[in-house]
Amino acid sequence: MTALSIVVPCFNEEACLPELHQRLGAAARIAVGEDYELVLVNDGSRDTSWDIMRRLADTDPHLVAVNLSRNHGHQLALTAGLDICCGDRILIIDADLQDPPELLAPMLGAMTDQQADVVYGVRRSRDGETAFKRATAHGFYRMLSRATEVDIPLDAGDFRLMSRRALNALLAMPEQARFIRGMVAWIGFRQVPFNYDRKERFAGETKYPLGKMVRFAFDALTGFSSAPLKLASHAGLALSAGSVVIVLYILYAWLSGQSIQGWASLMLVVVVLGAVQMFVLALMGEYIGRLYNEAKGRPLYIVQDIAGRPGGPARTRLGYVAEATANSDKPGGKGTRPIK
Repeated sequence: MTALSIVVPCFNEEACLPELHQRLGAAARIAVGEDYELVLVNDGSRDTSWDIMRRLADTDPHLVAVNLSRNHGHQLALTAGLDICCGDRILIIDADLQDPPELLAPMLGAMTDQQADVVYGVRRSRDGETAFKRATAHGFYRMLSRATEVDIPLDAGDFRLMSRRALNALLAMPEQARFIRGMVAWIGFRQVPFNYDRKERFAGETKYPLGKMVRFAFDALTGFSSAPLKLASHAGLALSAGSVVIVLYILYAWLSGQSIQGWASLMLVVVVLGAVQMFVLALMGEYIGRLYNEAKGRPLYIVQDIAGRPGGPARTRLGYVAEATANSDKPGGKGTRPIK
């Protein structure tokens, strides 16, 4: 076991990887000397990210490059790196360098001084992001805080430092739809904030466009809260009460002999009730779909091959590692190894 592991999920980050490798290595040497490993996880990149990772692994004995069989998504790629790493303390950081690697040493100091198991980064500012992105992120974290049963820190992403016992507790949670920052909050232990200013992306484009942001927010909400189902119940009760009022009005009009024009109001009621029913069915379908995915018991990720030093864990808990790879015989594939 090494003193420190740094886990970085990567998707189409060819422009960032050389700078990322240099800065992470420098920060790790300042913090712990040479007793560290850098785990880069290639999440099915369509550019030359994997080729760059393999070349870096050939020249740096501290680097372990993991190539997933396809694009599994940020949270599962991060899970793969956490599953494979073997450090006593683990830093999670994105490849875009918006979270400064140079904060590693101060975060380690905060973990030691406050005897914490988790030091999580809290963003004071978010350089290079649009007003829309900042506003939606601000609203999302506050809505999530109110809706969930778990105290998830505000304005905190996946950038954090964890102890090995906190990571082991996290890896004991095998659910498919993963919201890592919520899962880390759920495990408990002593967790302390670390305020910092988030920088502009070093290069490339964001990997979280609006569609992925919405999906991520929905995963977070449905994974840690039953509030949507409660909302559906409340809406159903309100409409039931409204329907009673409408029935009483119809009865009064019939007894008083008043003619009821009716078509517009009838269609309005039918449309409203139909919309609410579809909304409730959609929510129920989302939760049932999650149960279906969990019942299949599939591995969370599949590793195609691993390049780097020959040490490391003998197996993974949550994923599947291919026994053989076609890439191991290709030029530049030195050090590529399957693990069982």
